[in-house]
Amino acid sequence: MPPVDTPMEPMQPPRDAAAPQGRTIDFHFNVDHCVNYACRVVRKARSAGKTVLVYTRDDGRRGRLDMALWTFSALDFLPHVTLPSPRAAQTPVWLSAEAQAQPRDLLLLLDDEPPPDFVRWFAGFERVIDVVSADADDRARARRRFKTYRDAGLAPVAHEVGGP
Repeated sequence: MPPVDTPMEPMQPPRDAAAPQGRTIDFHFNVDHCVNYACRVVRKARSAGKTVLVYTRDDGRRGRLDMALWTFSALDFLPHVTLPSPRAAQTPVWLSAEAQAQPRDLLLLLDDEPPPDFVRWFAGFERVIDVVSADADDRARARRRFKTYRDAGLAPVAHEVGGP
């Protein structure tokens, strides 16, 4: 199991946005707490100077993440906004329920279903990570997303983050 402070591998070089076929989607499976894990991924991306878009249509999950980003670490400041926001242009981390036209460096997926027009949308990101808990229902939904992405010509890759 990877150390807690390194929930993701180094950011990859930018991919050709015109060629989404074969794009890697990293599935981080068996995460003990998706919101806390997302905070660690955001912290690591920000320490590498990357911008982040966290996508979830679940208002409750987005609200919990919003609060957690302010409180999960006394040593880290992770400025973020929920879109739409007049401060978005000056803020490195966005939380959104909508598939945004302006991609960031990292797309962090915390949603139960694939976003609309995901092949086109994913092409604008350097990296896409889908976070999956150890919950059986969440894993079943993730397997459906994995298959949907693979059937669309993308390259989902499973990473077991937690273990029994």
